Amino acid sequence: MAQYPEKIKVAILGSGNIGTDLLIKILRSDVLECTRFVGRNCHSKGMLKAKEKGVAVSDKGINEILDNPDCCRIVFDATSAKDHLQHWALLKETDKTVIDMTPSKIGKMIVPAINLDDALDNRNVNMVSCGGQASIPLAFVLSRTCKDIEYIEVVSSIASRSAGMATRINIDEYIENTEEGLRSFTRCDNVKVILILNPADPCIDMQTTLSAKMPKPDIEKLRAAVFEMERAIQAYVPGYSVIVPPVYENNRIVIMVKVRGLGDYLPAYAGNLDIINCAAVRTAERYACRMQDALVGAKHL
Repeated sequence: MAQYPEKIKVAILGSGNIGTDLLIKILRSDVLECTRFVGRNCHSKGMLKAKEKGVAVSDKGINEILDNPDCCRIVFDATSAKDHLQHWALLKETDKTVIDMTPSKIGKMIVPAINLDDALDNRNVNMVSCGGQASIPLAFVLSRTCKDIEYIEVVSSIASRSAGMATRINIDEYIENTEEGLRSFTRCDNVKVILILNPADPCIDMQTTLSAKMPKPDIEKLRAAVFEMERAIQAYVPGYSVIVPPVYENNRIVIMVKVRGLGDYLPAYAGNLDIINCAAVRTAERYACRMQDALVGAKHL
């Protein structure tokens, strides 16, 4: 990644598990600087972690960004789908770029391994869901290498402990948004998404299984494409791995992946939160590089 004299300033709305893990990842970035960590309670675990890291915090919610427009260029919304509807109504009147971590279905859906550059012309991009980030690349590869897909089903199993309040509130929206993402990226209308919160102790890693009904595919061509996609995702989600390569039985293809987190703020088993945060940081860094290139170009005019 290119080196720039200054980092692009970002703010995080939401001080829960996703927002806090996102903060730790941004602190490692060569092109992003978190200048505001915003929530509702300055004594929450996330807020205390941000203070420990020397990041300015606020309990004023969206008003902190509206009242201090110079504090950031990019806003990560890690609240809830319902809250994002209100936030975007206000932020779209500003010059901010918004990366929506919620399943609100407002912004352009983005999966970095597929459409990162194509999506950057939008000021509001949506990260779909953790299950979407894990499964849509596989479904996309399937749709590009196989014909006449009749049905796609995605089942994601995550550790119950990794599902915070916002995740549980948004389960219906999670299902709807992930299904919409699958339709959008594959053009297969007949899709189904299932989410399992597994209470096992010790906690399980995130696992996602994709199955699809279709005529017999070129299995070797499909396997090569799946492993190529795996490598592309591992460039920003190191813990993403194919654990069951494409298998064709009874007119169905089955593929299974596991996501192991980096363990930045959350346990490594919380790969479901890690994958969406890694994808969001990758997206923000590409936005930042574009912004910096535009500034450099303007200085040379």
